[in-house]
Amino acid sequence: MPLALTMFFVPALISLLLLLLGTYLSASYKSDRDKLSPYECGFDPKNSARTPFSLRFFLLAVIFLIFDIEIAFLFPLPPIITSSLMSYSMPAICLFLLILMYGLLYEWVEGSLEWAS
Repeated sequence: MPLALTMFFVPALISLLLLLLGTYLSASYKSDRDKLSPYECGFDPKNSARTPFSLRFFLLAVIFLIFDIEIAFLFPLPPIITSSLMSYSMPAICLFLLILMYGLLYEWVEGSLEWAS
C-alpha cells in the first residue's frame, strides 16, 4: 500500500510544484499596450480587431469549402467507372451527384451565391 501511495503522490507533487513554478515565473511579465494589441505584420492595427465582418462573405466561404470537399470525393470516380465494379457503384455515384446538384440548386434559388443583392 505505501508503494501505491508513493507512486501516486510523488508525480502529483512534482506536477503541482511545476505548475506553481510556471505560474510564478509567468506572473513576472507585465502586460502593456503592445502585448495586448493585435498583431498586423509589425504595424499598428488600423481598426479594432473586434469589428464584425461580412456574414455574406462568411456564408459564401463556407459554401465554397463544402463544395470543394465534395469535389475531392469525385476524384476516385473515373477509375471506378472504368473498372468492372461500375454496375455495383453506379447507384451510389448517381445518388451522390444528385445530392450535390440538389445542394447547388438550393443555394442558387436561395440567393446565397449572389454577392450583390
